[in-house]
Amino acid sequence: MKHLKAAVVSILLAAGFQVPGAQAQWNNLKLWYNKPAQKWTEALPVGNGRLGAMVFGTVETEQLQLNEDTVWAGRPIERDRVGAHKHLAEARRLIFEGKYVEGQKIMQREFMGQRLIRSYQTLGDLKLRFKGGQPVTDYRRQLDLDSAIVSVSYRAGGATFKREIFSSPADRCIVVRLSCDKPAQITFDASLSRPEDFVVETIAPDRIVMRGQATQQGEHKGVKFEAQLRIVHESGRLTATDEGLRLENANTATLLIVAATDYRANDPELVCNEQLARAGKKEYTELRRAHVAEHRRLFRRVELNLGVTDAADKPTDERLAAMKVGGDDPDLCALYFQFGRYLLISSSRPGCMPANLQGIWNHHIKAPWNCDYHININVQMNYWPAEVCNLSECHEPFFDLVDNLRPRGRKTAKDVYGCRGFVAHHTTDAWFWTSAIGNVGYGMWPTGAAWCCQHLWEHYAFGGDREFLADRAYPAMKEAAEFFLDYLVEDPKTGRLVSGPSISPENRFRTPDGKNSNLTMGPAMDQQIIHDLFTNCIEAAKILGIDDEFTSQVKAARRNLAGPKIGSDGRLLEWNQEFEEPSPGHRHVSHLFALHPGKQITVNSTPDMAAAARKSLEYRLSHGGGHTGWSRAWIINFWARLHDGEKVHENVLALLRKSTLPNLFDTHPPFQIDGNFGGTAGIAEVLLQSHTDEIHLLPALPKAWPDGYVKGLRARGGFEVDIVWKDDKLSSAVIRSKLGGKCSVRSVAAVKLESDRSVSGKTIEFNTKVGRTYVLLAD
Repeated sequence: MKHLKAAVVSILLAAGFQVPGAQAQWNNLKLWYNKPAQKWTEALPVGNGRLGAMVFGTVETEQLQLNEDTVWAGRPIERDRVGAHKHLAEARRLIFEGKYVEGQKIMQREFMGQRLIRSYQTLGDLKLRFKGGQPVTDYRRQLDLDSAIVSVSYRAGGATFKREIFSSPADRCIVVRLSCDKPAQITFDASLSRPEDFVVETIAPDRIVMRGQATQQGEHKGVKFEAQLRIVHESGRLTATDEGLRLENANTATLLIVAATDYRANDPELVCNEQLARAGKKEYTELRRAHVAEHRRLFRRVELNLGVTDAADKPTDERLAAMKVGGDDPDLCALYFQFGRYLLISSSRPGCMPANLQGIWNHHIKAPWNCDYHININVQMNYWPAEVCNLSECHEPFFDLVDNLRPRGRKTAKDVYGCRGFVAHHTTDAWFWTSAIGNVGYGMWPTGAAWCCQHLWEHYAFGGDREFLADRAYPAMKEAAEFFLDYLVEDPKTGRLVSGPSISPENRFRTPDGKNSNLTMGPAMDQQIIHDLFTNCIEAAKILGIDDEFTSQVKAARRNLAGPKIGSDGRLLEWNQEFEEPSPGHRHVSHLFALHPGKQITVNSTPDMAAAARKSLEYRLSHGGGHTGWSRAWIINFWARLHDGEKVHENVLALLRKSTLPNLFDTHPPFQIDGNFGGTAGIAEVLLQSHTDEIHLLPALPKAWPDGYVKGLRARGGFEVDIVWKDDKLSSAVIRSKLGGKCSVRSVAAVKLESDRSVSGKTIEFNTKVGRTYVLLAD
């Protein structure tokens, strides 16, 4: 390892970079502000995967809005339309005959279940009311991404006050530390509350307990929850009040917050008592040290330097404001990238719920879109950075989601469609239902489970865990494929297999007789997702040595599957034929799935299709596409796959200028976290791609990032990659082989293998050994 670090440092020095010390390189990774948050979207997030908080930093009344990842209203209920498959043939016949509206009416009437409001909810608020009235100077509020600690500091009354807040994955609690450089200055009142459905009691001498049951205005009773606050103080006096606890004249105070629900059949009170007792045995310095070490175990795997700019010393909101009026700030782009990694670490750890539409941070009782798991792109986008950005463990909750969908998905497949396998539609929640619900225009989309299964394959592709592939990935992929082996039908005009009735997510088309419709047979996204699923099943079976009736069926079905089509104007078709588009700037760009996150369309292997995808993208953007944060993030990934660095940069700027809030949260609007994760993944795609069975170095580097380096990105095949570039050109790369085997590399400019100068060119190939490091130099 020392030899490896020395090699990387020498390469950076040779390229002209000033290499900072071991700690200094992480010091710039801070979001900071010179004023408190005035609203929720200015507050700063902390999280340990399960417990989250938004920290406002107000001087006289500090507020921590709290979340626990299983605080959900509702319970599992039956929404499948059993026996609906009896009407499937008639709906298909009408659609094949061009009677789209009539076919859609049948599907709406017979297939669609009830849409319910059952939201993920805020746990509540911790409020600390301090004695105030004195002038405040030297105020600073910051989130240090490297330590995962929010801090607030200011001077008042001749003293310097400091707060530190973090959510510890090591000790499973939120910790608040209050201190002052003068004795006996810490005085405050503490309370826990919630908008509804709670009771609070103060348990002498040092604890507040809040408990209740999540509901939706008294209906859809969900989990029972409990939160506990304990105050540990040095000197001073702690007493109970009508609202909570009061601490007077202390030197320091450490607040410990724990929370639990009965979601997994646990007793919330017992869990809270155990966690609080365990954390309470540790000194603050020990709690802090354990938290930072566990966070850095994941966070410090990847470094990114896009060049330091003059704006780097300014508050984050001022830097963002400067970009919104036309400025550029590559260093802020790098900070945004690392913020995305920070958010994934903080909202998705093994054993936790998957990151939802807002990660884990939500201040609503009735959140937008229930703050649920939209599996028609949003939750998948949440996990696009997981593998390439070296956070594979953070992918685990998504795999749990897939596992938990399978039992209900089998029932839906059988009862609703009369098919084998398992199916899920456009969204789900903590109760893992799989029904088609609500309106056909968003709900009649049976490829949610199939898309989710792509992530199982990707986890194997990056890490090579054969046991995972055999025991967890392949069984789920096979079940998802079995559904489509039964659901696909021949198009009577072409003889090709098509899915449907189905939609292109949330979009619509105009029928030849001038009516608007959503449903068709063989929409592009369905066909592309199914092709991806079948391809991954075939590859997985080959690796596992499986050759049976199922694999034969999948191979035959893939051969006859209707593929992407190019329209008369050169664009990739979104539906199975050319239709007029009522919403040409629609936020979803579903028909480009095969470009990203799929791999059916690539610049080098299918140039005509890639050109058609480009035209589709240009058309969508020219009509106002990309107006939501997550859509803009997806567009960054598209342009990266098309190897267009200037378009990438244009859309990175648009993401920051138009769809980023003061605390760097993405906005749909309102706040949705998927754009953060999609933007982070897009920046990684700019620097490194590996979906075509080769490591492509700097495939879409913008001219605005002429010098820089990245360390620790992962490539499929079990490789870790560091890249250094100077004056818009690759200087060197370091490739670490985790699995051994053949390594293929592509670069815009020729490279050579340092250990064997005969291996050189724009595309090279060499054998690797497990644990060995390989240095590539510009030739």
